Amino acid sequence: MSITDPIADMLTRIRNARLVKKNSVIIPASKIKVEILKVLKKEGYIGDFVLENNGATILANLSDTEMQKAIRVSKPGRRVYAGKEEIPSILQGHGLVIISTSKGVMSGKEAKKLGLGGELICKVW
Repeated sequence: MSITDPIADMLTRIRNARLVKKNSVIIPASKIKVEILKVLKKEGYIGDFVLENNGATILANLSDTEMQKAIRVSKPGRRVYAGKEEIPSILQGHGLVIISTSKGVMSGKEAKKLGLGGELICKVW
């Protein structure tokens, strides 16, 4: 069975693992997923993660920080872009927007500081 939206699948796996109180989750690997996980780790939504099986899977350890929602904004059939002035603020700064810019994948706060816009990947809170 093929996955039509691998990033949404990754976010769902993390959410479901949290719901059943798991400490870690296994995710099929890709470069964009690793970059998104780096942002989630930096912001404290997950713990550490490692590539396993010669880079085929990612083992992500979950942190104690609650991640109630993770919503995919851009989808394979409908990309959503935002300029540097249009990057949304989630829950008055308590949430996180992950954005893909020309300088790489980063949080919305970082993109605003650098004056960059790009594709809105997901919102997390």
